Amino acid sequence: MDQLTYAYVQIVDAPTPPDTSHLITEDDTPVDNLFSEKQQRLLTRSLYSSWAGPGEERPFLAAANVGVYFSVRRPAIVPDVFLSLDVQMPESWWETAGRSYLVWEMGKPPDVAIEIVSNTKGGETGPKLQEYARASVAYYVIFDPDLRVQAQMLIVYRLEGGAYVQIEEQWLAQVQLGLTLWEGEFEGRRTVWLRWCDWEGQLILTGQERAERERTRTEQERARADQERMRADQERMRAERLAAQLRAAGIEPELT
Repeated sequence: MDQLTYAYVQIVDAPTPPDTSHLITEDDTPVDNLFSEKQQRLLTRSLYSSWAGPGEERPFLAAANVGVYFSVRRPAIVPDVFLSLDVQMPESWWETAGRSYLVWEMGKPPDVAIEIVSNTKGGETGPKLQEYARASVAYYVIFDPDLRVQAQMLIVYRLEGGAYVQIEEQWLAQVQLGLTLWEGEFEGRRTVWLRWCDWEGQLILTGQERAERERTRTEQERARADQERMRADQERMRAERLAAQLRAAGIEPELT
């Protein structure tokens, strides 16, 4: 058992909650760049807009740039985005214990941690990878849109035997979600984005996308109704012309 795991076990088994008054829950450091900020919101908003969760009555917590504490003796790890199943937001989030993700309070580590690479100084492929593995995060994802630290834009790791193993599939079975690279427009900018998807590869939509899809569906239904009404009108006019021709020929048309 390594030092971090030992400290975590001590905290969970402690008869009284540890003192958290010294923990740094925010340091007022601004978001590093516009792309990362938008990418983070795209990942978190879509889950809350369109994902029902991993199963009936199973809550989840998705957040960006929030400190995750695994021990009161170590600094927080701050994923760009994380997802944790079967946990709920703390009731008192203005208190120190509710401002960050405290593993001993939540009862478990996050299930997914995502890092978005913007420079070569973040340590995503080195120290951070080791930290998340020691913290027992089931999946660690590195999204490197500019290929600054790895040869692929998207690499997914799964925790196996206490260490991360790179996996080819992008379906995260333990959370019943997938990840995919999507070239499209989000908030006025077209580029390659990291998106959540379902088992069939269908995107987990943002609220705006859902509204646009519903608007398109409504417009299509209205167009089909208009076409059907025009077809009915044409049929009625054709029947009226035929009846008029029959009457002109001295034949009374049969009414149906």
